[in-house]
Amino acid sequence: MDPSISLPDQVPVMPLPGALLFPNALLPLHIFEPRYQQMLDHALREHRMFSVALMKPQREQWESTVDFFHVAGVGLIRACVGRSDGTSNLILQGLRRVQFTGFEQSAPFPIARIEPLESESTSSVETDALGAKVIELYSTLKSAGRQLPEKVDKYLAHLSDMEMLADLMAATFVNDPLRRQQLLEELSLNRRLRLVIQYLREETGSAAA
Repeated sequence: MDPSISLPDQVPVMPLPGALLFPNALLPLHIFEPRYQQMLDHALREHRMFSVALMKPQREQWESTVDFFHVAGVGLIRACVGRSDGTSNLILQGLRRVQFTGFEQSAPFPIARIEPLESESTSSVETDALGAKVIELYSTLKSAGRQLPEKVDKYLAHLSDMEMLADLMAATFVNDPLRRQQLLEELSLNRRLRLVIQYLREETGSAAA
């Protein structure tokens, strides 16, 4: 996260089925529900930030704050284009993992009090080895035709930030929402890297064997 960006004490929350936000990842969103149009207006007036939270399984809609996970990503609105019909298209850039510690309101959209979550990362031989394995799997995926955006791909070639590597790979290549949530909640960097390796192998099959 850019050190010049500080998180507020509370942010609006957008619970979504199947979507969540990792640090450094970009998430395009189309805002069309009236309550989320209100949420976006609120975010733009305040800090240009809101959180995307994954709705729990078997819930098609959320009705209360128990219907979505309380570890989530907070993002910064990098671009927002309003349309004549009142809807908006925006790009949200992930900043930090956070825990919701309570709610200032739950309707028409939640506003959560947040506590940033810090990764347990130690620079170690094991971390470097796990990171190298992730990059090796990514090279295999590239050869099978799956690739990160060119700008990110070039960046990865010189990447020494293993936490960013884990999060970008999880955001881009791990498809199962509950696995993505597990990776978001895992604060041990080494365990997170191991899970990324496991999930990449399982979800891509022979392409990443």
